[in-house]
Amino acid sequence: MKNSILLFAIASMLFSCKKETSTASSSSTSGGSSSGSSSSSNTVPDIYTKIFGATSITSDGTYLTVKTKGIPSHKSCYWPTSNALYESFANGSTTFNGEIFSKAPNQIVDQSYTFKIPLKPAVNSAHSATPMGPIGFALDGVALYNQYAAGGVALGDEKKGFDQYYGHPQATGSYHYHVEPLYITKVKATKSSLVGFLLDGFPIYGPEENGATVAESALDAYHGHTAVTADYPNGTYHYHTTAVSPYINGNGFYGTPGTITN
Repeated sequence: MKNSILLFAIASMLFSCKKETSTASSSSTSGGSSSGSSSSSNTVPDIYTKIFGATSITSDGTYLTVKTKGIPSHKSCYWPTSNALYESFANGSTTFNGEIFSKAPNQIVDQSYTFKIPLKPAVNSAHSATPMGPIGFALDGVALYNQYAAGGVALGDEKKGFDQYYGHPQATGSYHYHVEPLYITKVKATKSSLVGFLLDGFPIYGPEENGATVAESALDAYHGHTAVTADYPNGTYHYHTTAVSPYINGNGFYGTPGTITN
C-alpha cells in the first residue's frame, strides 16, 4: 500500500512539472508572435508619428495613407469669427518676407484629404511636375502647394494674403501653405525640424540645417539635397523650405509621387 501511494505521488509530481514546462513554452511562443506583429510590414514607421494633424495614418507595407481635414490647429484671421481659433490679423501687418498683409475674402473650410505616399521613396529620373493644388502635407495635416498661384503664375500679390502663420485658404476654403509653415518651425518645433512630406514620400525640413540657414546653392533643381538629419542619421534626400521661390519644391518631384484625393 505504501509503495502504491509513493508511486502515485511521484507520478503526480512528474505530471505537474510537465504541465508547467508546457505553459512556459506556450507563453514564450506567444511573446515571439506579438513581437513579430509589431515589426510587421504594415506597421507605421516611427517617423510618421510626428504627423499630429491626421485623422488616421495606416500602412500597407508599400504606401502610407494619411487622412486629414486639411485645417490648421493654430489661430488664423481666416477662421470664422465664431471659431475659438479666430485671431485678428489687421491689414497693414507684416507677413511672409515683409509683405504688407491684405486679407482675402475666403474662410477656412474642413476638407477630406487622403494622401498616399511611398514608404520607401526613390529617385525617379522623370521628375514629374508638381500639380496645382496639394503636392504634399505638413505635419499639422494642412496641404502644401507649389510656388504658383492659380493659372500657374508667380505668387506675386498672393503672398500678401498669407496670415500670421504664412497660410491662407483658396476660394473653396482649402487652407494651405506655399511657403514655410511658420506654426511648425516657430511654435511646435524649430527651423531645422521636419515639417512635412511631399507626395513622393521624401521629407521636407525647415529653412535651416543644424541651426544654419540653408543656402539656395546647396539645393538641387528640385529644392533638396541628400544629407544626415536628426530623423535620418544615415542620411536621406529631403527638401527644404526657403524664403525665395520655389519656396518648397523646384522643377518637379525628386521621386515618384503617390496620390491625393479630396
